[in-house]
Amino acid sequence: MLEERFISHSAPTLAGLKTANLFTLPFSSRREAVRQLEAWNRELSRKDVYVTALRMKEREALVYVYRKGKLEETLKKEGVMEFLQAYGYEEAGAAGVVDCLKAKFARSDEFPHEVGVFLGYPLKDVKGFIANGGKNCKWVGCWKVYCDECEAKKRFAAFQKCRRVYAALFQQGKTVNQLTVAV
Repeated sequence: MLEERFISHSAPTLAGLKTANLFTLPFSSRREAVRQLEAWNRELSRKDVYVTALRMKEREALVYVYRKGKLEETLKKEGVMEFLQAYGYEEAGAAGVVDCLKAKFARSDEFPHEVGVFLGYPLKDVKGFIANGGKNCKWVGCWKVYCDECEAKKRFAAFQKCRRVYAALFQQGKTVNQLTVAV
């Protein structure tokens, strides 16, 4: 069941279509959750996919699945690091900003809206969400769209198709590792 949930929520990242995904993973034992995250990391890090818990509560973990290389590319885009620095991110590399994000989740139950950058959302949409308090968007899909609605709809359709294909392949016996594309 854990692998099925992992695939259904992370298929676009596993396929290399998206920088990252975020989902809640229920667990009965914290130790077992940590073991599962470590196992996914051992298996997938060879393909540039990393898995970490941004926050762990009593019976669930907020799991961040990301492609380190794609996150590094995002951080190099014009304006991204300046934007993140305004929210207290001082480290420039993927590992540093992810550690800072984890620290933010540990300090507060609030959800830091700049997390959209970590998920590969367009910076203009992340800024639009923050400026508008989540209102007045043009379209809602995987995120709230404030700028390029046409391009976002194409991406959302690709992500949805990927999820359907990966769910079917998983049902046919493919493993998380087999479904993870090396890019």
